[in-house]
Amino acid sequence: MESVEMILLFDYYGDLLTDRQRLCLDMHYNQDLSLGEIAQELSISRQAVYDNLSRAEALLKNMEEKTGCVSRDRALRKAMQSIAQKAETLISHPDPRVSQVAGEILTQANAFEE
Repeated sequence: MESVEMILLFDYYGDLLTDRQRLCLDMHYNQDLSLGEIAQELSISRQAVYDNLSRAEALLKNMEEKTGCVSRDRALRKAMQSIAQKAETLISHPDPRVSQVAGEILTQANAFEE
């Protein structure tokens, strides 16, 4: 699995991991440390780091398969971008009511992104 994907899963489901798993994942994916560097930092074996990462990654993937939160969030963000683009085209509509509503839609769509 791609690093960016794992970081996203970690952001969503990281609280479900043990402290050690969370620490190993953070050090590996966010701080870009190798297994050896993590092992040295935590005073554990490389195998222990590998095991913690493997279990944590499997748990995160399993949670996404069961809940689909990341997938739904991506789909929702894509839909909001499409809505915002369509609202932008309507802002210059000759009917001021249409233009006003388009502006309100655009404001709400942009607020969602924040």
